Amino acid sequence: MGLPIVAIIGRPNVGKSTLVNRLAGEQTAIVHDEPGVTRDRTYMPAYWNDREYLVVDTGGLVFNDDTEFLPLIRQQALAALREASAAIFVVNGQTGPSPADEEIAEWLRQQPVPVLLAVNKCESPEQGIIQAAEFWELGLGEPYPISAIHGNGTGDLLDELIKYIPTVTEVPQTNEIKVAIVGRPNVGKSSLLNAFVGEERAIVSPISGTTRDAIDTFIERDGQQYRLIDTAGIRKKKNIDYGTEFFSINRAFKAIRRADVVLLVIDALDGVTEQDQKLAGRIIEDGRACIVVVNKWDAIEKDSHTIYDYEKTLQERLHFTDWASTIFVSALTGQRVEKILELVNQSAVEHKRRVSTSVINDVLEEAVRWHSPPTSRGGRQGKIYYGTQVTTQPPTIALFVNEAKRFNDNYRRYIERQFRQQLGFKGTPIRLLWRSKKVRDMESGNVNRATRV
Repeated sequence: MGLPIVAIIGRPNVGKSTLVNRLAGEQTAIVHDEPGVTRDRTYMPAYWNDREYLVVDTGGLVFNDDTEFLPLIRQQALAALREASAAIFVVNGQTGPSPADEEIAEWLRQQPVPVLLAVNKCESPEQGIIQAAEFWELGLGEPYPISAIHGNGTGDLLDELIKYIPTVTEVPQTNEIKVAIVGRPNVGKSSLLNAFVGEERAIVSPISGTTRDAIDTFIERDGQQYRLIDTAGIRKKKNIDYGTEFFSINRAFKAIRRADVVLLVIDALDGVTEQDQKLAGRIIEDGRACIVVVNKWDAIEKDSHTIYDYEKTLQERLHFTDWASTIFVSALTGQRVEKILELVNQSAVEHKRRVSTSVINDVLEEAVRWHSPPTSRGGRQGKIYYGTQVTTQPPTIALFVNEAKRFNDNYRRYIERQFRQQLGFKGTPIRLLWRSKKVRDMESGNVNRATRV
């Protein structure tokens, strides 16, 4: 990834994510007054003075409890330390040193990485010095009193931190493809991420809601770099309580908006649900390229007709995304997982594709020849003057017509089908903008007559 990494470590609910947001300068990590909100490793860019680095948020460490996700959180924290240039151990200055802090300090002393001790929640500078002094007993050197929420003391902490961060003179620019992995809870999104990466990058559990943040992971295949964004499972709005899950879903929607290509993961055992349909609609609304990934295909009993019957059902339930590629995989066994990236490459190219005005008007001319625009009750027929592509991601074509309201939905869908049949655009939505233009404007010389249909 090029930039050095700083790992944020600590027990639950000491303000690690708040400090991450402070260092990164944006509200990215989920902050909520509930232990265990952060579970995976979440990377964000940060800088101080002339040093750039990635700050990685980790889950709250608990060593004397092996229930639920806690052993997996410890595994993630250890993985973060292995790749870090330095670590910041965050403790709660308002409660003083705890047995849990002492256990983590002992564990950190065994790791081959420099550790700075940040005593958080020291809102008063004078009182903070007294609060921080109690933490000398952890044996990790000078404790730095800070307030992550207000920023007090973070400058002194960062001045010491950059002593351990190497200077990066140039970060190589990459033409990465951003891929968001979305779907309902427990459809196998994190398993799919781990199958791509080949390690336990995200915590995988049968308990729905394991992933809370949107997590960025970088992989490379054949010289092409991908930024994989795992997201929280998205449930129906009426089932979402305000709090951690609410923020998680917002992160997932943001992940869709910043992606080039979205993998819509469907559970093969459940089939296409109403929520899957709504997610597909959201992807279209945001104009993202899409691949429908049917996961857990290994768990389906199959005969010679199974895949064809399943594809027919998909077409019926997701007819509005019939332009998206579909692939049947098993994240558990790795079956066909790598082929997803081939489809990602194709969809990303189509998403950025630009077609010349002359080609667009050739398609329009033939489409109108085969099927004339509708005529209104007053006998006035719709007329398409010309079309031109105005932007990409997604490909967007403006059609200039005599009166946009004369073109009903059926005819508009017909024109879109003609563009797809003649030009492709497989894997990406396309947008048609119908623009009314007066005849006198068309004949005033603003538009060359050769471009008309």
